[in-house]
Amino acid sequence: MSNDEILAQLTRIADSLERLAPPEPPAPDINRGDAFVWHAESNSLRLVPKVNHVDMSMLHGIDQVKDILLDNTMRFARGLPANNALLWGARGMGKSSLVKASHALVNRQMEKKLVLVEIHREDIPSLPVLMQLLQQTPRRCVLFCDDLSFDNDDSTYKSLKTVLDGGLEGRPNNVIFYATSNRRHMMRRDMIENERSTAIMPSEAIEEKVSLSDRFGLWLGFHSCSQDEYLDMIRGYVSHFGIPISEEDMKREAVEWTRTRGSRSGRVAWQYIQDVAGRTGTAIE
Repeated sequence: MSNDEILAQLTRIADSLERLAPPEPPAPDINRGDAFVWHAESNSLRLVPKVNHVDMSMLHGIDQVKDILLDNTMRFARGLPANNALLWGARGMGKSSLVKASHALVNRQMEKKLVLVEIHREDIPSLPVLMQLLQQTPRRCVLFCDDLSFDNDDSTYKSLKTVLDGGLEGRPNNVIFYATSNRRHMMRRDMIENERSTAIMPSEAIEEKVSLSDRFGLWLGFHSCSQDEYLDMIRGYVSHFGIPISEEDMKREAVEWTRTRGSRSGRVAWQYIQDVAGRTGTAIE
């Protein structure tokens, strides 16, 4: 077989492989709205017409972390340096609510400067594809993953580490990553302890998993609230929605509500407000 025949055959093979390869997903039309959910199976962004969020003024008991995250988000919207953020800690204390409230407040003040894009935990392996798509858009995007954690034998955290801070390309300038987790290192303590106990070099064995949190420049801790903070949350809702209930009745019912739930948190406060609003016929939309 001559060289020309070999070249022609290789060209045909290359053409066939190119036709078999999946097409590159088109750049998303990010101007359709200000919030989207990423669907990895179709490499597409679904528009969220109305984000389920509470106003920033309604978030009580987290004043310090609220100011830090809002300032970081505002700087990012202005095109200034900003950090990826990990919001970790107690359940129901407003971690995801703060992310959505920050996005809403910045967009009110800066004429819809930011796009909020939610990626689900199970779609983390597709994160490089999403980053590549968002890089093609002119708008600045807050990429958000709620309740991010990893189980034993789960290696997808490696791709997250690379996208956040490593690799040749790094994180696109128009994308920032916010995640919430109940754990500071996003992994169960027994996973880390198991790595330590079975390794020849314990400190090195857990380094790779623990270092995932280091990719987040901001670590914002959320802790269980006191009873006074819990009641302040409820007072804020009562005042905002105009719920007709006396201070005495509110305190008695709200404290009893926590006893039936076994905990105090922003989520428990909101569940009580839904109950009392329903009983008094008050709309809280």
